[in-house]
Amino acid sequence: MLRASRLLLIALLASCAKPSAPVAVAALAVVQGDFQSGQAARELAAPVVLRVTDADGNGIANRTISLVVFTGGGSVDSVTIKSDARGEARIRWTLGTTGPVQELRASLPGTTLEATKITATALFPSTIVIAQGMGQTAKVNASLTSSVVVRVIGPGNVPMVGINVAFQVLVGGGSLSPQSIITGANGEATTKWTLGPSPGVQSASILAGTLAPVLLTATATP
Repeated sequence: MLRASRLLLIALLASCAKPSAPVAVAALAVVQGDFQSGQAARELAAPVVLRVTDADGNGIANRTISLVVFTGGGSVDSVTIKSDARGEARIRWTLGTTGPVQELRASLPGTTLEATKITATALFPSTIVIAQGMGQTAKVNASLTSSVVVRVIGPGNVPMVGINVAFQVLVGGGSLSPQSIITGANGEATTKWTLGPSPGVQSASILAGTLAPVLLTATATP
């Protein structure tokens, strides 16, 4: 009887025990994805990985992290994420178009920690390059042997994807097909040029957004 009473008392004490206090958060750090550069209006190549840790550097699970795009006008795939068993959480960041300086801030609601800053550089189209097809010769009214290949690049020769490139005949009366095309993964756009009926130098203009037009020339023979 006495043994049963003791067991009952222990059970009652256990039921009244206070739950253990949550582990105190000491830091929110960037593990991966800071200082990237990428094309404006497109998702960065690597995800941003954050880690929540205690004073001993151990990861803390199941903590909510809030994210705010602070500069640049971009977006993230989720404005709140939770840390996993290792204390880590990741998001994908699409850069904005308001300028090269981009900043994301991550914070831990319910703590006094300052927001963690993550930065990136947005790259914008800077140059149109004629990769192939300049200075060809063909008969009047004939198509040039090689297609015209144009590449749109940004700083550091980074290919610009999804940029509309337009072609406009200036001299000679020929035609380019297609007249407008979007650059692919390598930043290139390809078109075929059929010369017009006028012998001599014929020309066309290559345009992409606000970039300075580039002149394309060919020679038509009788």
